[in-house]
This record gives sequence, structure tokens and C-alpha cells, in this order.
Amino acid sequence: MSSTSTSTSARKVNKARSLAPLYVATAVVAGLAMPIQSRINGALGLRLGDPVAASLVSFTTGLILLAVASLLVPRARAGAMAIPRALREKRFPVWYLAAGCVGAFVVISQTMTVPVLGVALFTVSIVTGQTLGSLLVDGIGFGPGGRRRISTIRALGAGLTIAGVIWAVSPRMGSAASIATLLLPMAVPLVVGFLMGFQAAANGVQAQAYGTPVAATLVNFFVGGILLAILLLVRLPIVGLPEGLPTQWWYYLGGPLGCVFIGLSAFLVKHLGVLLTGLGMICGQLVGSLLIDVVVPAPGAVINAATIAGTLLTLAAVAMASIPFGRMRRVRT
Repeated sequence: MSSTSTSTSARKVNKARSLAPLYVATAVVAGLAMPIQSRINGALGLRLGDPVAASLVSFTTGLILLAVASLLVPRARAGAMAIPRALREKRFPVWYLAAGCVGAFVVISQTMTVPVLGVALFTVSIVTGQTLGSLLVDGIGFGPGGRRRISTIRALGAGLTIAGVIWAVSPRMGSAASIATLLLPMAVPLVVGFLMGFQAAANGVQAQAYGTPVAATLVNFFVGGILLAILLLVRLPIVGLPEGLPTQWWYYLGGPLGCVFIGLSAFLVKHLGVLLTGLGMICGQLVGSLLIDVVVPAPGAVINAATIAGTLLTLAAVAMASIPFGRMRRVRT
């Protein structure tokens, strides 16, 4: 390798490292959207009397927003037009499109297990799975950024993130004996969280193939919407039609917030890797949940010293995991 190309590569690495704190902060902001989306979709589910119908409404509003953006924004339009070409040229395995189903699986797991587990244990389970999945994805190089070495400090940061989440939700957790009886239901969100790491990686690869994360998010919402529509039709003879759609505008913000979450995730995994992107978003989810419980508390919300301390520990763990270790050697030009 020539000295000029080596110095160029070194400058790119140093630039990426200098932007890492900004990317991590963006991941935290993206994570803030998830608890807000969950609260809106939960309210919509109660309003319609059917969580699957509410999820389909959320996916449809997001899909409409992405379709409009693909028509009006030149770069998004170019990305949408690149979708069939990328599929035809097989720039990635076609099963990567199944990443759009993971969002639907998250909703299904909520419907199945939250009434049994409660929000606290559900959060612990899905965050644990998400962290483990992200570690594996980065370790095998499944994402668009290739294989990323998992240092001891970064693995410790991932472990402390799980500990911080458990600490933060501990006021709402039952006794050890009651938790032991819920191990099987906890396995469902654990598996879904594990798949979320692969979802982020697959969306990142698609964003690279299409040229923009907007197109990857569009495909994600389209595939997930089809799955939810099929589930709604299958359940229709059993549960009947949902209630009429609400007239309040804020019920329809879940889809746009999902676009922010998935789109930024697809963008960030290339620069941060799946693990660090996931940890930043987990941090945002926890902070967002805390803020929602303070500003608009839900029934049964508990905020005390453990809640705040666990949130702070999660912030510290993400900061630890985001520190770029090692320095580039100076290259003579």
C-alpha cells in the first residue's frame, strides 16, 4: 500500500472516531422514539380493541409517509427506484427482506407476553436478547461495517447495560419465586430482542445496496405491513372487526416514529456497528421511558432511587462501550 493511500485511510479512521460521540448521541435520540411509539400504539390498541389492528395502522401511516418522501425527495426517490435493481442483481441475500417481519414479531411478543410478564420483565428480556444478538452480529461480521472486534471493555459495557436496565425496572419486578415461574414467557421477548440485532444489520446492508436508509425503511415497513395484514385476516373470524379509527391526530404518530427508529438504525450500524448502535438505542429507550413516566405517568408507574440509579448506570455503560480504544499509528507521507 502506498504512503498516500495509507495516510488517507488513517484520516478516514480518525474522522470516523471523531464523529463516534455524535453517532452515539444520535442512537440515543433514536431510542427515545421507541417508548413514545409504544405508548401511542398501546393507546391505539386499546382504542381499536385489537393490538394487531393498531400495529397495522401504525405500519400503514409509516408506509404512507415513506412513500410520499420517496416521491418528493430526490435522493429517497433514487433509493426507491434502486430497490428492484438491487434485488435483480442480488446485491444481498433475498431473505434479508425478512428484517421487516421483526418489527411485527416485536408487536406479537408484546401482545402475547406483556399481560403475563408486565412491562418491566418484558423490557429486561428484550434488552438482554438485543444486547446478546448485537454482540454476535458484530462478532461474526454480519452487518454492513464488517466484523468488529468485541473488546473486554465493550463486552463489560454491554453487561453493565443489562444490569442497569434490571436495576432501573427492579421496583416493578415481583419476587424471585414469581419470576422463576415466568421464565418460559420471558423466552419470547428474549428471542425477539436477539433477532433485533440481525434486523439492524440486515437493514444496514440494504441501505448500503439502495444508497439510502429511507429505501431500506420503506421495504421494512412494506414487508412488516404485509405480515400484519395476513395476521389480522387470519384472526378476523375469531376476534371480529376492530373498533372505528380515532379522529385524534396523535394516534397516528406511531408510524412516523417507527420510521425514525428504523431509518436511523440502518444508517448508524455502518458507522458504529450493531452492538454500539443497539446500546445507544437501549439507553434512549430507558431514558425515554423514565421521562414518560415522569411527565405522563401510566397506571402502575414507579419512579424511585433505583429507577434513576439504573438509568444513570446504563448511561455510564453506554459511554464506556463507546470509547474508541487504540490509536492509529502515525504514517509517514
